[in-house]
Amino acid sequence: MPSDKTLDLICLGRAAVDIYSEQIGSRLEDVTSFAKYLGGSSGNIAYGTARLGLKSAMLTRVGNEHMGRFVKEELERVGCDTSHVVTDSERLTGLVLLGIKDSDTFPLIFYRNDCADMAVSPEDFDADFIGSAKALVITGTHFSTDGTYAASKKAIEYAKANDTKCVLDIDYRPVLWGLTNPGDGETRFISNDQVTTHLQGILGDFDLIVGTEEEVHIAGGSTDTITALKKIRELSNATIVLKLGALGCTVLEGDIPASEDDFDVFTGVRVDVMNVLGAGDAFMSGFLRGWIRGESPKQCCAYANACGALVVSRHGCAPAIPSAEELDYYLEHAEGIPRPDLDDELNHLHRVTTERLPYDWQDLCIFAFDHRKQLFDMATEEGTDPERIKTLKRLLVQALNKGIKEIGDSQYGVLIDDTYGQDALNDVTGRNMWIGRPVEFPSSRPIELEGGRSIGSRLKTWPKEHIIKCLVFYSHKDTPEMLAAQERQVIELYKAACVSGHELLLEIISPRDQAPDDTVYTESLKRFYDLGVRPDWWKLPPQTPSNWQQITDIVNTNDPHCRGVVMLGLDAPLDELKQGFANSAGFDIVKGFAVGRSIFGVPSREWLGGRFDDEQLINACVSNYLELVSYWKDRH
Repeated sequence: MPSDKTLDLICLGRAAVDIYSEQIGSRLEDVTSFAKYLGGSSGNIAYGTARLGLKSAMLTRVGNEHMGRFVKEELERVGCDTSHVVTDSERLTGLVLLGIKDSDTFPLIFYRNDCADMAVSPEDFDADFIGSAKALVITGTHFSTDGTYAASKKAIEYAKANDTKCVLDIDYRPVLWGLTNPGDGETRFISNDQVTTHLQGILGDFDLIVGTEEEVHIAGGSTDTITALKKIRELSNATIVLKLGALGCTVLEGDIPASEDDFDVFTGVRVDVMNVLGAGDAFMSGFLRGWIRGESPKQCCAYANACGALVVSRHGCAPAIPSAEELDYYLEHAEGIPRPDLDDELNHLHRVTTERLPYDWQDLCIFAFDHRKQLFDMATEEGTDPERIKTLKRLLVQALNKGIKEIGDSQYGVLIDDTYGQDALNDVTGRNMWIGRPVEFPSSRPIELEGGRSIGSRLKTWPKEHIIKCLVFYSHKDTPEMLAAQERQVIELYKAACVSGHELLLEIISPRDQAPDDTVYTESLKRFYDLGVRPDWWKLPPQTPSNWQQITDIVNTNDPHCRGVVMLGLDAPLDELKQGFANSAGFDIVKGFAVGRSIFGVPSREWLGGRFDDEQLINACVSNYLELVSYWKDRH
């Protein structure tokens, strides 16, 4: 591979949205809900290779609408270059509806009539862009129309002139060549001389050709695999990678063997299949990880087979593709992981290295007003309608908005409930800020969750960016009965978070009926880690420096991927919080503060009692917030 390139690869082709049925085993006719993912073969490969650590770029078009923006943002989240994802104002982003009936039946419907990515044009790129990559990857669908054929050929021309390798993923979908009725996206092979002739006209342009046996059959013009491969070899000197499904794959250089028995087959680990859709894109992503870096065919195939195995065991394609860390862990332990979907360590790695939103939270100044009982009591004491708390919380959002204009480059966030704060939550969602949302019934001990035991159904309605916050009054000195009740609920919540994909913040406060004891926090963290609970965040009261060191060691030992700790306030005076912040200096595990009543307590009472107007409330909260921010910034 050339070494003087800024990109590893450019993917030209389909970029769409996959709408996956959530009911496994249902006919597509009977499905009642769907999950939305990035889709399209080229989009999946660009996404997958970026997730695996390559510098990838996407060359395509998307519509000037919500789904087009979704595709572009999803690619950007994994570090893919989207400088040449062109917004097409005249066409819509392609969609695919997909179902999982059983391990052999995957109904799908392509909604791609004159879609945006099929309008990609030579005007969308130039020779410098194509030449900046080590490889140009094109999928076969983009040779199926005159317009996409012209664009693909121009890209190949630029690649050849700039020492950029050309890669073909045959990606044969008969429906996209007009060979089936529009609703039959499931059929994978129909012999057609015209398609074969068309593909054979471009095979000689490629340095690497990848396909399943059916795809090799259409490219080679024969349903006999050896005959088809020999025809491809007549037309191209490319390395040919033949995917053999559950058996693995083979890599063919030079002459084609006389028999499939002579193939050097690189086998993968067998897994239980949930979903084969998109496995080929994951396979290609893994293979390219090795091929781009000049690794051996054996290693390239190990990456490819492992990626394919992981994806067929999961829901969706792009989100199921592993990270580099996850893939390497799986390859090291694959023989002992027959069910990747059920392996705790592998699924934890997938969760923490791929499912989180890509924010680097290091300096969080969080305004917490998820309080319900305290504000209800305050409103009652002031003789006012508790419904006014809803308006109060929206005013507190305004206070945050005003405050963040003064905090420099510090990061900010909120903790807001949905009991009184749903409108406030709606105000802040979609702004790329840290958002926490409580699930516990206020002051419950043993802990109970709001809305009953079915926490999973509640989380289903939450935006992905909302972080689950759960407060537990917990101590290792509790009775065995109390510990069992508390721990059962936390374990259930953690499992629900793993399924829903939301981050989880676990807040630990020492029970009010027990004497203060610093060991409560260190022992609590150890206990929950021993139970297999690995929250993304911890929320703890200010600690002594020695306790912060112990907490740092406990977290780093048990979960190096933990996001960190934010400090709570417990309605402490500001000068006490100042000392608490100072004690955290030098401990990177502490990412910031999440304080509430110390900021809004007195001003809110004045407002609920009619002694403050809206502006006075906002200004008083801003003043308290900025004072806390200054203490946080000065803690060093």
